[in-house]
Amino acid sequence: MKRLTSLLLAASVLLLSACTAQQGSGDQTTDEDTAALSAVTTPQAGAEAPEGATVIALSDSGVTVDGTAASTDEADAVYVANDIVFYLEGQDFTYGAGSADDAHSQAEADAHTVVHITKAGTYSISGTLSAGQIAVDLGEGAEEDPDAVVTLILNGVDITCTVAPAILFYRVYECGSDDAETASREVDTSAAGANLVIADGSVNNISGSYVAKIYKSVTLSEDGTQITDSKKLHKYDGAVYSKMSMNVSGETKGDGVLNITAENEGLDSELHLTINSGVINITSGDDGINTNEDGVSVTTVNGGTVTITVTGSLDGEGDGIDSNGWIVLNGGTVMAYACSSSPDSGIDSDMGIYLNGGTVISTGNMLDAIDGGSQTYRVFNSRQSAGAALTAQDGDGAELLSFTAPNDFSILVVSAPDRTEEGTYTRWSGGAQLAESTQSGGFGGGMEPPEGFDGQRPELPDGAELPEGFQGRGGFGGRGGFGGRNGALQVPDGTAHGQSSSQGTV
Repeated sequence: MKRLTSLLLAASVLLLSACTAQQGSGDQTTDEDTAALSAVTTPQAGAEAPEGATVIALSDSGVTVDGTAASTDEADAVYVANDIVFYLEGQDFTYGAGSADDAHSQAEADAHTVVHITKAGTYSISGTLSAGQIAVDLGEGAEEDPDAVVTLILNGVDITCTVAPAILFYRVYECGSDDAETASREVDTSAAGANLVIADGSVNNISGSYVAKIYKSVTLSEDGTQITDSKKLHKYDGAVYSKMSMNVSGETKGDGVLNITAENEGLDSELHLTINSGVINITSGDDGINTNEDGVSVTTVNGGTVTITVTGSLDGEGDGIDSNGWIVLNGGTVMAYACSSSPDSGIDSDMGIYLNGGTVISTGNMLDAIDGGSQTYRVFNSRQSAGAALTAQDGDGAELLSFTAPNDFSILVVSAPDRTEEGTYTRWSGGAQLAESTQSGGFGGGMEPPEGFDGQRPELPDGAELPEGFQGRGGFGGRGGFGGRNGALQVPDGTAHGQSSSQGTV
């Protein structure tokens, strides 16, 4: 049995410990933990701006562009205004689909400074806006113009927006197609017009809200009391949001940090999203990452470290990564913790999840089956409480990895590059064996669940219910079944758990 590499294990433990401490788990922290948390929460500038980049310095006392006070002229490449798009309070039902909880006053909106970017190019941004937004819009025709590309280098920024996304790409070049008939999980977003780069050595804090759906036009019923048809003008759910395909990458070293705190969703694209590198930490009220074109969107992770904790604070729900198309994980480290109290997944996809590489730890209360890929993974079913220290072991009792989940969960998916063997494995809780099964090799090998195990209805918190007929994309053993390998998962004595089993796939 191969062990996880020391590097991956060390990275997972450090990042998970930091995430848990931020969630107020009550765990004691070492001096090293305190230093790591300080680096995550305190903005700091990284490398010098690259040659040719426009330098934007943010400040509540005034924004500068290349050392000069920012213009208010809409014809300039960068200008500032107090014209943020938001959901206005006090409107009737023909205004939009939002509720009173989604609405804001005009005075709150007017307090926000919008830094508008209207020309293609590279922009290095640093500094603080306690009420503001970066808005990129290259205008009519930009979607079809391969030169309409904007790269935002985040170089020690702290931006808070309480009425809308803190960073918003409107119109830039769209490198992909929204044609569902030709859609594929294999996409290349290297030419995308929306690009976020996390500067080497920098820490960047983005705190954002959302804009509920505002109607462009409506068709009313004959009596004028109901909307029978409508067209959308605005709807932006993520703290960082792009209407076009978007790339997120670290700079050369890939050690820059992007912390996203989202009232609703964290990092969103209306078409494709590709994460190439960098350290990205997302705490969100709903989905951590969302790509939302039905049957088309692809969320791809090629590298970096992505940690997502869904609090469920908006509507009591939320997936870690949610794609209305595909999810393709090729490398890096992904740790996605879905909402504790809803039937959601750490990784959730409408069209399929493909696991080709990297380290994955995914928790939630629903299983979205892995549809393909070249890397093995394991699925465990057991109700566990937030803060429980979990250990995965092979059949010989050798430790594979340890982590602490910040949320309650019933389903755990674990994968890493060196998990290749197959055979008999067990699932443990506090030294007590809960399940054992012998697996066959190869994707779709299949298995019989332990006697008496439902496999379709993981135990949920009081008051939470799964949809009628839930089978978790085919249920356990569905969509090709589950094969496996030697392994075990242990939790400390006294940790709460319900009916438990373990399943794995190769």
